[in-house]
Amino acid sequence: MNPAVIPKNNDFEIVFAGRSNVGKSSIVRALSGRKVKVGKRPGVTLKPTHVKKGELVITDLPGFGFMNGVKERKQDIVKDKIVRYIEEGNQRINIAAIVVDAGSFAEVVDRWDQRGELPIDIEIFDFFTEMDLEPLIVVNKMDKVKEEDKDRVLDAIIERLGLFPPWRQWIGRVAPISAKKGDLQALNSILKKRIHSAKRDSLLKYI
Repeated sequence: MNPAVIPKNNDFEIVFAGRSNVGKSSIVRALSGRKVKVGKRPGVTLKPTHVKKGELVITDLPGFGFMNGVKERKQDIVKDKIVRYIEEGNQRINIAAIVVDAGSFAEVVDRWDQRGELPIDIEIFDFFTEMDLEPLIVVNKMDKVKEEDKDRVLDAIIERLGLFPPWRQWIGRVAPISAKKGDLQALNSILKKRIHSAKRDSLLKYI
């Protein structure tokens, strides 16, 4: 992964956003086959980093929310940088994805809701939607969810993001995966369909 890569306007860019430690960097590593920086501590990635393969660019945006050893003011700055990056690259960014933790997302959202606050996850998801990016919902760590609970968990996640359950009606936008187990089939399928729809089939070999 090379932070010095600067995506160009003719590139096809896929961006991944999400809370610190939800597995974004692991997903980028699994998708690209490239060695990338993956940290055990939240908040290791503090600025956008990129993997470039031909005209395909996969971008790992900095994690928001809690970041180990990072003051609250700096966290706000990081969030502002994410928003600015999306605004400035809107014409170049083809696919945007919000990555969430299957086991904790609903609980985190409900906790914020009880305080009368809007979670950053939902804020960023809504921002992607306002930018007409039709964001994907990548639900990572599905290996930690019991088989009989999977539909219930996924329904709860999409409902909190403002979509109507059942989640299966959003099969083109919701990707239940386990980056740790190397199970990215649902995400790969969605990405390939979107690349094909964009008439960029020459990039399919990189996914």
